[in-house]
Amino acid sequence: MVETIQRKLNDSPAARWTALILIASTMFFGYMFVDLMSPLQSMIEVQRGWTPDVFGMYGSSEFILNVFGFLILAGIILDKMGIRFTGELSASLMFAGACIKYYAVSDAFIGSALEGWLSSWWVAFPASAKLASLGFMIFGCGCEMAGITVSKAIAKWFDGKEMALAMGLEMAIARVGVFAVFSLSPWLAEMAPATVVRPVAFCTLLLLIGLMTFTIFTFMDRKLDKQLGLNSTGGNSDEEFRVSDLGKIFSSKVFWIVAMLCVLYYSAIFPFQRFATNMLESNLGVSAKTAADIFRWFPMGAAAITPLLGNYLDRKGKGATMLIFGALLMIVCHLTFTFVLPAFPSKLLAYGAIILLGISFSLVPAALWPSVPKIMETRYLGSAYSLIFWIQNIGLCLFPMIFGYALKLSNPGHIEGTAYNYTVPMLIFVGCGVAAMFLGFWLKAVDRRKGYGLELPNIKK
Repeated sequence: MVETIQRKLNDSPAARWTALILIASTMFFGYMFVDLMSPLQSMIEVQRGWTPDVFGMYGSSEFILNVFGFLILAGIILDKMGIRFTGELSASLMFAGACIKYYAVSDAFIGSALEGWLSSWWVAFPASAKLASLGFMIFGCGCEMAGITVSKAIAKWFDGKEMALAMGLEMAIARVGVFAVFSLSPWLAEMAPATVVRPVAFCTLLLLIGLMTFTIFTFMDRKLDKQLGLNSTGGNSDEEFRVSDLGKIFSSKVFWIVAMLCVLYYSAIFPFQRFATNMLESNLGVSAKTAADIFRWFPMGAAAITPLLGNYLDRKGKGATMLIFGALLMIVCHLTFTFVLPAFPSKLLAYGAIILLGISFSLVPAALWPSVPKIMETRYLGSAYSLIFWIQNIGLCLFPMIFGYALKLSNPGHIEGTAYNYTVPMLIFVGCGVAAMFLGFWLKAVDRRKGYGLELPNIKK
C-alpha cells in the first residue's frame, strides 16, 4: 500500500507515454508547417515571383529573431517560468506566426493597402515574401522555444527511465510530420485551382490543434509537480536558475563542442530540405510533385530508425560513436547528391541516398539531445538547450541565404522554369559534414578524459 501511495505519475508507463504523445503532437504539426513550402518552390516562383535567393531569404527568416537573442531569452523563460507556461507561449506564437504567413500568401493580400506599402521599399523582395517572412520569424520563435521546452519536459518525465527512446520517438513523430507535409503539400496545392494558399491554411489549422494538445499536457504536468513537491515552475528553492549560470554554460568546453557539432550537422540538413525538392527536380528531370514524393522518404527513414537507436542508447550507450557515424553517413549522401546523381540520374539512387541520409539523421539527434543532461546541471538545463538551439539557429539562418545566393550565382542567365545546376552549392553541405565528423571525434576524446558518460547507457539499474 505504501508503494502505491508513493508511486509518481511518471512511474506509470501509460501516463508518461501519453504525456509524450501530447507534446510530440505539438511538434508534429510544427514540423509540418516548417516545411510546407519546400515542395512548392517552383510554384511560388511562378505565382508570387519568389526567385531562389528570395526563397532562401524566406527560409532564413524562421531563425532571425532567435539568432538576435530570442532563444537565449526563451531558455531563461523556461528555467524561470517552467515547462507549462513556456510551452503554452511557444505554441501560441507558432499559431500567430502561421496566421500572418497565411494572409501573406493569400489572394486577400494581393492588391491590399498593406501590399502596396510593402512593395514601396526593397523592391527586389516581393511584398508577399516580406510579410510571409515576418510570420515565419514569429513562428520560428515559437517553434524553437517549443523544441527546448519539449526536450526539458522529456528529461523530466523520463529521468532514470527510457529518456533516449522517448526523445527518439518524439523526433520520429515530428519527422513523420515532414513526410506528411511533403506528401500533402503538393497534392493540396495542385487541386484545382492550383494555389500555394491551400496547404498553408491547412497547416495553420493543425497548429491550433497542437496548441490544444499541449494544453492537455499541462494538466498532467501540474499533477506530477505536486507529487514531486515542486513549485509552479517545476523547481525548488535550492535549485532555482540564476542568470549567472549562463556564464558557467559558456565557459564549458564540452558545451561548445556539442553546440558546434549541432550547428554544423543541422545546417547541412534543414537548409537542404528547403531546396531538396528542386534539386531532385533538376537532377532527375521530374516534376515537383514527383521530386517531393521521392524526398518525403527522408524523414521516414529517420522516423523508423530513431526509436531503435534511442532504445539501444538507453541500454547499451555509445552516444559519441553514433555522432561520428551519423556525420560520416551524411558526407557520403551529400557527395552522392553533388556528383553521382547528376551524372547518373536514377530514381533508385536518389531513394537510396535519401534513406541513408534519414539513417544519418537518426544517429545524430538520437545521441545528441540525451547527452546534454549528462554535461549540464538540471537547474540550467533549459538554458543549455536554448543556447545550443541559439547557436544552431545562427547556422540555420545563414545557410539558406548562402545556399540560395550560391545557387543563383552558379546559374547565371537561368531561365525561369528550367533546371538548376546544384553542384557548387551542394559542396557547402559536404564541408559541414566533414567538420561535424571531426568534432565528433573530439567529443569522444574529451568524454574519455572527463568521464561525462556519453558512451554509457541512460537507464539506471
